[in-house]
Amino acid sequence: MSSGKKRRVQADDSVASSLDRSPWVRYALYLCFCAAAAVLVMRGVAQAEGLEEFTIETKRLNFALYAFFIAMSGAAVLELNLELAARRNGRVILILGGVLVHLALMRGIELFSELIRMPVELGFLLIPFVLAPMVHTVLLGRALGIFSTIYVSLLGVLLMPDNEMGMYQAVSLLCGLVAVQALHQTRRRVQLLRAGFYAGLMALVLSVIFGAIDLGSVMQADALDEWKMVGMASATALGMGIVIALLVSGLLPVLEGLFKLTTDISWLELSDLNHRLLRRLQLEAPGTFHHSLVVASLSEAAAEAVGANAAMCRVGAYYHDIGKLKKPEYFIENQNDGAENPHDALTPTMSALIITAHVKDGVDLALKHKLNPRVIDVIREHHGDSLVSFFYRRAQEQKRAEMEKIEKKLENPEDLPKIDEKNFRYPGPTPRSRESGIISLADAIESASRTIKKPTPAKIRSLVDDIVASRINDGQLDECLLTVRDLSRVKDVFCKTLRSMLHSRIDYPKDDDKSRSKSDLEKRAAAEKRNNGATAPAAPEPTPTAELKPAKR
Repeated sequence: MSSGKKRRVQADDSVASSLDRSPWVRYALYLCFCAAAAVLVMRGVAQAEGLEEFTIETKRLNFALYAFFIAMSGAAVLELNLELAARRNGRVILILGGVLVHLALMRGIELFSELIRMPVELGFLLIPFVLAPMVHTVLLGRALGIFSTIYVSLLGVLLMPDNEMGMYQAVSLLCGLVAVQALHQTRRRVQLLRAGFYAGLMALVLSVIFGAIDLGSVMQADALDEWKMVGMASATALGMGIVIALLVSGLLPVLEGLFKLTTDISWLELSDLNHRLLRRLQLEAPGTFHHSLVVASLSEAAAEAVGANAAMCRVGAYYHDIGKLKKPEYFIENQNDGAENPHDALTPTMSALIITAHVKDGVDLALKHKLNPRVIDVIREHHGDSLVSFFYRRAQEQKRAEMEKIEKKLENPEDLPKIDEKNFRYPGPTPRSRESGIISLADAIESASRTIKKPTPAKIRSLVDDIVASRINDGQLDECLLTVRDLSRVKDVFCKTLRSMLHSRIDYPKDDDKSRSKSDLEKRAAAEKRNNGATAPAAPEPTPTAELKPAKR
């Protein structure tokens, strides 16, 4: 009945996947971005007083051409220098669409300011200088945040009046860079508020320097109105940064779902050990749960050393062995000392089948509980298509024993079992990301480290080198993008972490004053009993302070 059940599988939409990676779709997105930027800038050029209609239309056309070629340079930078981000068309839409939305909001705020006749200073400070840079930094990293900072500044300046172009460009660039730097490795939502406050403070300082906020006017005798204006402008500068941070915080879950991205904030939320699967792992497979915690520590430290996603490594390591929940007693870490090993009653082929099935069982559980797709990839890839060597060697030993019986004509040659190496390999695929590769190595090294007796730095180093070398020779790391330099750093971190975990402790001597005093009392009581109540004075009872006196070392 169990074998007849249909396993859950990830939805594999080949059409959507091919469109997401199609270069022709990407080039079409670049062209649409350039055209949209040109149209947006052309419609944003205001009709200046005293200029003829022909002059205004010429200016609009020139600005549209400027925007088109600036946008084209942005597309070229994205394609040639940020190819990892441009590899997925969904991310290209997020990057270029974020820049266009930023520009559209600028245009909308300009129209709103004109409609309600807002003072020029307040209208300028209402511009969302850091919207696109903050979104791209949190979702895609600092490089894309800097990219959007530069191009919203270059394109946005074409939407500003002539007398505010230079000021806008300086404020936009500096505020964006401040926000990007403040959001490096964002792991808590409070960092968004802090970045928004810093960006607003920078906008305030620059507005004072460039004269958008005139502090000289408040020095006059009757300057109540000026004080109010300066206060409103200052509050607007600081408040807009915080409002944008709150807006970005609310938009993140929506954007993560739409573009299938996961931020460090979400990874930390997923690392909660009170998840239903992890609670089951603690209760039903405590050995596997402890193993997963150690693998998480190893992989997180290694990921930080090579610049991979450490938060993802921790979460992926927590869940990588959840498939063992189906048959926890068949895995050595969950077997009690002295308990019968269920593999003793099975053939090596059947044992290997049970061991390798925990990968598919883990994927099935992960899909059932709707875990993050990247966690599911880690579960599927953490063993790659490696060999279950223990049972494969046992099968070969049994085959050699059968061969000896056949040579002695004790058995029929037709009964000789056939051993196919494919039956002793995991289903794969091999790790396809740096994080999966690191977790794969950490899993193998942590398991093997339990076999070291009297661990020393030399033994630990030899074990780590051997396992990494065997994985490389078996082709398990061919697709995970880990370089030789990365592997060297990973090995150093593994050795350092294992030395701290497997260190020996001092054997403290026992404090046997209390046991000695008890033995003396028993001897005295036995002597009194032999003397049949002799009148010899009894020895005084030891005082409590004497009992608590520490033994001489």
